[in-house]
Amino acid sequence: MFLCPAKAGHKNTTCPLYLDANVLGENLTIMTILSFDLGTGYDLFVSLWVLHHPAKFGLRPSWAAGVRSRLAPDQRSFLEQTQSFLPVPLAWLYSLPAGQKSASGALSALKDLAPAERLMALSVSTETPPEVTARLKELRQRKIWGEDDLDLVRQSFHFGGQLMTREAATALCGVWCEPEIFGESYLCALQTFYQAFFAEEEPRIGPALEAGLGLAEDQAKTLTLGALLEELSHGVSFEPYLEIPEFVLVPSFWVSPLVIYGRVAPQTMLLVFGSRPENETLVPGEQLPGNLVTVLKSLADSTRLHILSYLAEKPHTPSQLARRLRLRPPTVIHHLNDLRLAGLVQVILQPEGERRYTLRREAILAAMDHLKELLK
Repeated sequence: MFLCPAKAGHKNTTCPLYLDANVLGENLTIMTILSFDLGTGYDLFVSLWVLHHPAKFGLRPSWAAGVRSRLAPDQRSFLEQTQSFLPVPLAWLYSLPAGQKSASGALSALKDLAPAERLMALSVSTETPPEVTARLKELRQRKIWGEDDLDLVRQSFHFGGQLMTREAATALCGVWCEPEIFGESYLCALQTFYQAFFAEEEPRIGPALEAGLGLAEDQAKTLTLGALLEELSHGVSFEPYLEIPEFVLVPSFWVSPLVIYGRVAPQTMLLVFGSRPENETLVPGEQLPGNLVTVLKSLADSTRLHILSYLAEKPHTPSQLARRLRLRPPTVIHHLNDLRLAGLVQVILQPEGERRYTLRREAILAAMDHLKELLK
C-alpha cells in the first residue's frame, strides 16, 4: 500500500491512495486508486432526498414533514415531485472545483449554469445510456413526449434497484420538454430549502464530516479496499466492483446508515458513506446510543427473526428466503430493507444484479452492548 503526503486540512480535497485492491487468479493484482472528497454540497442534496423518503432511512415521517412544511406550498409540492425522478447528482457534485463543494458553493455553481442546462447536470450521468441521453435531448427540442419515450425512460432509470414508476417517468419527460422552466423553478426551490433549513444544519454536520473523513483515511492505511468499503457501508460487499480502477469516498451525515454510490466517470466509482456519530441522530436533541431504536424495532417482528435465523446458517437471496418462509419476494425484500437499515445484515452484491444477504453478528452484539449501557 502506498500513501501520498496528506494535504493541509481536508476540506474539498482529494488525496489518492494506491491499494492492492483485488487479486485475480494466482498472480495478477489490480492496483486501485482510492481518493477522498469532502463538501457539505453532497449533504445538501442527500438531506433533500432523505426528507422526501424518510422511512428508507429510519427517520420519523412527521419530523420530515415538519421540515418540508417550512417551504411555501407551491415549492414544497414542486420539490416533492422532483424527488421522485431526480437522484443525488453525484457526478455533477464531484465535477465541481474544490472550492465550490460546500452547499453554498454548489448553489452558486447551479446558478451559473443556464436554466436549460441545469436539468442535464442534475439528471444525466456517466451511467445514463447514450441512447437515453440522446432521447432526452430530443424531448428538449420537440417539446412533446410519447409512450415510446416513457418506456425508454422507465427502463433506463433505477431507484434503489427498482425501475422508475410510470408517474415519475411521466414527470421526468414533462420537465425535459420545458427545461428552462424547470431550471428556474428548481434553483429557486433549492435556494429556499437551503435558507429555510440547511443553512442551520450545515454547522452541525461539518465536524462530523471532517471526523468521518479522517477515520476513513486512517482505516484505508490498514484495510484492503473490499474490507474498507464493507466497514464504511455497514455491511455491503462491493466484490463485483473491486476491479474498477478508481474509487472516491465521500463522508455524509445524512446518508447514515445506508450508502449512495455510482460511477462519476467510466473508470471511477464514487461512494457516499455514513459518518454520523453513534450518539447523534438526524433529529437534533434526540440522544440515544447508535441506532438502538431502529434495531429493537427491527427485531420486534417474528418474520424478521426467522430471516435472521436463516441468515445465521448461510447467505440467502431474497428468492431463497421467500421459498423458505412461503412469502412473496416483495414482502421478504421489505423485511430485508428493515434489517439492512438496522445494520443487522450484510448485503453481498452479485455481478448478475441479484443480492445475497447474511447475518452481521457483530451488529447484534453491538446493539446488546448499547442496550446494557443505556440501562445501567
